[in-house]
Amino acid sequence: MTGRPRGFTLLELLAVMAIIATLLTIAVPRYFRSLQRAREAVLKQDLTTLRESIDKFYGDTGKYPPTLAVLVEKRYLRSIPVDPIVQAADKWIVVNNADDPDDTGVREVRSGAEGAGESGVPYVSW
Repeated sequence: MTGRPRGFTLLELLAVMAIIATLLTIAVPRYFRSLQRAREAVLKQDLTTLRESIDKFYGDTGKYPPTLAVLVEKRYLRSIPVDPIVQAADKWIVVNNADDPDDTGVREVRSGAEGAGESGVPYVSW
């Protein structure tokens, strides 16, 4: 049993590396696409939560909150959520109430992210 050394030949190693590279070219794009879809799902949920909190505040007080921080102070939210696309909690676009000059509080909130989602709709339009 001393005639042949143990180990793999260069050709065998190259074949295995080629197979692994082929599998990675299939798997990696799908992985990043699924990460993007997950971020977009979280963004939709965060926007829904923020908008529901604004509506509840308006229902309780008859006015819109002056800032998003008031929703946290009054315990309508535990904290202002982080925009998963921008990865910051202070990048939300706040739309104030222009219909009533006596109540110019936060009526609407949108994402501050640039670009568009997988559906082609810009994030600021969500």
